[in-house]
Amino acid sequence: MASHAPRYAEAPTDWGRLPITPRPGIETAFDVARDDLVAVLTSLRDEHHYQQLMEIAGVDFPERAERFEVVYCLLSLTKNHRLRLHVTTDETTPVPSVTSLWPVAGWLEREVFDMYGVIFVGNPDLRRILTDYGFEGHPQRKDFPLTGYVELRYSEAEKRVVYEPVSLAQDFRTFDFLTPWEGPEYCLPGDEKAERQGAGPTPAPAPTTPAPAPKTPAPAPKTPKAATEKP
Repeated sequence: MASHAPRYAEAPTDWGRLPITPRPGIETAFDVARDDLVAVLTSLRDEHHYQQLMEIAGVDFPERAERFEVVYCLLSLTKNHRLRLHVTTDETTPVPSVTSLWPVAGWLEREVFDMYGVIFVGNPDLRRILTDYGFEGHPQRKDFPLTGYVELRYSEAEKRVVYEPVSLAQDFRTFDFLTPWEGPEYCLPGDEKAERQGAGPTPAPAPTTPAPAPKTPAPAPKTPKAATEKP
């Protein structure tokens, strides 16, 4: 049966006059300016036949002036090929929404907004989608603490879930990473129960030497039968 899609994916060689900059690597990826984002994606969809928007991802580089990268992953069904488009921004500069090109971008942009705080201008419903109501901060940022800022539990007194500041029972812990058979040099809680009062650790019992086995007496020599008979 003949297939309308090519058997092997090949990157197109003619991109026209698109204002894009190729990125190094074995995959097809480009950098694009924020102001050119919608026009480039429109051309890729209509003229270069990248029909589907598969994903919108975020990346955080805190050391950069524009710390966030928004990555658009496109798929061409007719060319059997994928490409990525990268655009940079910071915490306050908005990125144009592409919900007019792909309606599914509304949900994808909300995820990036929730996790990284990137603002998408033109999104009709830009609100959190993964975190809880009243959540503060953006969990996928590199400067967000792994423990978070608040924790929740069910209160029997109030009969509801309550939020409380995170409290760690062991703020400072030391690990010696010794081998199990050597053991640590310090005394662990509970080890004092195995020690005598003021006498230090219980000494190991001295090895006992087994008593020698009793010797069995040798049997008497047999007298020849000829010497015992009377003539």
